Amino acid sequence: MLLTSVIIILREVLEAALLLTILLAMSRFIGLNTRWFLLALALGGLGSIIYGNNLAAISNAFDGTGQELLNAGLHIFIYALLLITTSLMVINYYRPGCRLSLLKWCMLLAVMSSILREGAEIYIYLYTFHTQPALFGSVLKGALIGAGIGFSIGALLYYLLLALPERHTLLITCILLTIVAGGMCSQAVQLLIQIDWLPSQMPLWDTSALLREDSLVGQLLYALMSYEASPTPLEVFLYAMSLAVMALTLGFTHYVYRSHAHVPAVAH
Repeated sequence: MLLTSVIIILREVLEAALLLTILLAMSRFIGLNTRWFLLALALGGLGSIIYGNNLAAISNAFDGTGQELLNAGLHIFIYALLLITTSLMVINYYRPGCRLSLLKWCMLLAVMSSILREGAEIYIYLYTFHTQPALFGSVLKGALIGAGIGFSIGALLYYLLLALPERHTLLITCILLTIVAGGMCSQAVQLLIQIDWLPSQMPLWDTSALLREDSLVGQLLYALMSYEASPTPLEVFLYAMSLAVMALTLGFTHYVYRSHAHVPAVAH
């Protein structure tokens, strides 16, 4: 039970921790205060408790597919927020101070939604065992170990991003957020396939012999890019499309704002 708890909590914590640390590092890079981050933590934590306490009603909605639809919607919502966030980061690189309020709100909502989603899963998992004292101690110990590993990896990534040369920080951050955003879309697709909103297909490949999903590296890749050992063609296609949309949007934004960054004002 201990090892199972470590794996389950590690996966949930890693997914949120990677996104949180990347956005927090970028916030420090562009000089934003951390009040938005603290508010996002508080709202996300509160939302996860509300979600967990209303799981039965949510699950029974839409003919028993309510939980999957809500989670898929949250993932798509986070993808859209990250698309806007990364674009605004590029804009701020060339025009410091531009639309900072919108940028903070996008990051706040992305972090809040991620904590709500992953925090609810952790809350539900722990709450399931709270009436079983013989198992709860082992489950709680495993949860603390998994959370500790997840947050340690997040902290390591945070300081690595802060240590990067300034000229590389924006590029690396946008690449990481693009991969994370693609993973959000991939998870949404997996959920929609589970409830038959999208067609199920035979796996395109199977890499479980090379890298198991429940291994530490597999968990890390799942958190970063929604690694799946046996994805379907539809999952691979939509994942690639989500990455392409992010990359093209960022490339276009970079081209437009770089070309106008040093244009002198016209004298009247």
